[in-house]
Amino acid sequence: MRYITTIGEREFLIEIIDEHSLLVNGVRYHIDFESVSEQPVYSLLLDGHSFESYVYPGDDALEVLLRGVHYQAIVEDEREKRLRSASRGGIAEHAEYHLRAPMPGLVVAIPVSEGQPVNKGDVLVVLESMKMQNELKSPRSGVISRQRVKVGDSVELKQTLLSVV
Repeated sequence: MRYITTIGEREFLIEIIDEHSLLVNGVRYHIDFESVSEQPVYSLLLDGHSFESYVYPGDDALEVLLRGVHYQAIVEDEREKRLRSASRGGIAEHAEYHLRAPMPGLVVAIPVSEGQPVNKGDVLVVLESMKMQNELKSPRSGVISRQRVKVGDSVELKQTLLSVV
């Protein structure tokens, strides 16, 4: 399994090889990672070096205290990262917004229709990819202006699905 971990402005590509091995940006590490007494305290052995850390979930990221330094770590698999990247960005409030597929998939539901007003956060399209259903939501309020796909259509990465004005 591959994950992208973002700490500040830096991204780390992490690939879990097995229970005791992983790759971080292509470099292999031998690890042993254990919870201590079912607390948010973890013991980490990394290539023979011992570390103790506190890890607990925050609102938007994992809060990590390691060697006296506090980090906020966003850990996502590749699919989650694509979805988050597709749903954010500079969305102009008055320009036409084109919802594009963040991954190839199958359109399984379109709970809106042309001319329908929508609010920020409303589900516009449900896209199935890799046996998972992903709700693609409106980044702003507006009106559905053009619907370019229908239920049952297969779509490609970055294909325009519909527009909001």
